[in-house]
Amino acid sequence: MQRSAIQRIIGLLLMIFSLTLLPPGLVGVIYGDGEILPFLMAFIVTLVAGVVMWFPVRDFRKDLRIRDGFIVVVTFWLVLGISGSLPFYFAERPSLSLTDSVFESISGLTTTGATVITGIDDLPHSILYYRQQLQWLGGMGIIVLAVAILPMLGIGGMQLYRAETPGPMKDNKLTPRITETAKALWYIYLGLTIACTLAYWLAGMDGFDALAHSFSTVAIGGFSTHDASIGYFNSTMIEVVAVVFMLLAGINFSLHFLSWRSLSIRPYLRDPEVRTYFLVLGVVTTITVVYLYVSETFDSFGSALHHGIFQAVSIGTTSGFTTAEYYAWPGFLPVLLLFSSFIGGCAGSTGGGLKVIRFLMLFKQGIREIMRLIHPSALISVKIGNKPLPERVINAVWGFFSLYVASFVLLMLMVMSTGVDHITSFSAVAACMNNLGPGLGAVGAHYADINAASKWVLCFAMLLGRLEIFTLLVLFSPGFWRK
Repeated sequence: MQRSAIQRIIGLLLMIFSLTLLPPGLVGVIYGDGEILPFLMAFIVTLVAGVVMWFPVRDFRKDLRIRDGFIVVVTFWLVLGISGSLPFYFAERPSLSLTDSVFESISGLTTTGATVITGIDDLPHSILYYRQQLQWLGGMGIIVLAVAILPMLGIGGMQLYRAETPGPMKDNKLTPRITETAKALWYIYLGLTIACTLAYWLAGMDGFDALAHSFSTVAIGGFSTHDASIGYFNSTMIEVVAVVFMLLAGINFSLHFLSWRSLSIRPYLRDPEVRTYFLVLGVVTTITVVYLYVSETFDSFGSALHHGIFQAVSIGTTSGFTTAEYYAWPGFLPVLLLFSSFIGGCAGSTGGGLKVIRFLMLFKQGIREIMRLIHPSALISVKIGNKPLPERVINAVWGFFSLYVASFVLLMLMVMSTGVDHITSFSAVAACMNNLGPGLGAVGAHYADINAASKWVLCFAMLLGRLEIFTLLVLFSPGFWRK
């Protein structure tokens, strides 16, 4: 392990991240809400910590090894999660403990959207902006992680999609160099953010809310500047804008690039993951709308239609915005919506969950096993886009799924052991591992009322889900640390 190389990179990251603490302070100056000092203090602490780490090893120039890469990726999220908590901890409004500050920060950076803050409408504009900015930076970081870092390590959903499955990422390189690819996807990310901001503004939001909600929409985060989330605006047009951009953000960003470059929607139409993505969301949406109407949860079909569509897309893409208390809806709907978040968005998107491509592979593998029972001697391959997949890819997906289930069960039992009821424990772990945010039971509206020990477990769950299981769990393997 090259400690100097790791230390140098983390120091640089801290110095860069410290600069992102200045814009929220500027927002505080513009609105005159008084919460400026916490950001200046956090900026100084983070900058000094970065310099102290970087300066002694500033001249160290060696390529990272595979093991070093794993450590950098995990440390990247841990250090920024802790650094990002400083403004919350220093601020008077909201007055948060260290546990709650770290929880809010990690929730933002992992684009989970689970919050411990109540009375959001009364927060200073600087804090409101900062929460949204955390999610936007987290979403951008996810793209870089997926495109520039994880492929080098041979892990992650994007790596699986790019190297082992048919589709545009394999058949057509975006750019010759991986850094140029990351830059191209950043432009797409920024372009979607600008378009979303303008759309929200034209739909009726003021400039501040439009910018703030575009940050969390494109990042599929779910943080809002109001306690009632998108429901605060009570506007069908705003909800339509949110649904459109949540759907776009849940699609592989490489497809956006290819579609933009070719000025064609063919990359979307030919992609089996995108087709499955819309099929799953379409089925869940239809069931939700019909059940809401039949159960007379809303007074009219129109209300059932727009609330059903919004919540199905928001939960299914792991965005986590709400227009109604979906966790109080009748029958099986809350659990159905929560289960849809397990599938999540496409690989290479800002969405969470297992990823649609893995769900599709698992489904096709299940069908193959049934066919093998009927035809024991037949050679049956799993195909995506009419192209067979290597057995090692299928085995990797099964390995990921088994670790996902095992981790989920263990974390749920840990949360239950702290005294949290089983419904809240199940939904909280599901919502955090899938980077969804709102759960059921005591965490339907917020996470403020659960105990501190559970919050630390859920912080781990958020990181585990965002880093796609393997990246984090490999550090707990004894073989990783052997020379």
